[in-house]
Amino acid sequence: KFIIFNYEFQIDHIRFLIMKHTILLLLITITASMSAQMQSKDNWNTLGMVSISTEYDESLGMEIQKPTVSIIAKQLDGKEVELSGFIIPLTGKRAQSHFMLSRYPQSMCFFCGKAGPETAAQVFMNGEKKVEFTEDKVTIKGILRINATDMNNLLYTLDDAEMIF
Repeated sequence: KFIIFNYEFQIDHIRFLIMKHTILLLLITITASMSAQMQSKDNWNTLGMVSISTEYDESLGMEIQKPTVSIIAKQLDGKEVELSGFIIPLTGKRAQSHFMLSRYPQSMCFFCGKAGPETAAQVFMNGEKKVEFTEDKVTIKGILRINATDMNNLLYTLDDAEMIF
């Protein structure tokens, strides 16, 4: 009987070890996945983690939609990130150092009412370097600033930005 008990004990112990290692592997996979998401070259999915609430703004005399940025997206605040998107010019289709970058082409962008505020960022180029307007998708790298309070400005800004391609 001792041998049977010992055998059953060994099987239970092996099951426990397998379960323990499976859980550990799962945790490592989840952590690596979240880390990869945070370090992704294209961070629009992370920045898209916002919830929108509607509230009345007395100073404007109307209802406004107010975005609330997720904890995961807030972790990118103050960090260097890359965003790929389309240049939305502020002063005509010419070279400029301050412009908007949209996740989507101009025909589908936030300013046209076809996307949310989490799909656009204002960009200030490093050293006021001018970037030529293009209708092609570009990638910009810069320091992300999240604006969660001033409804008169965009939700996201890239400071000290550089054109990657």
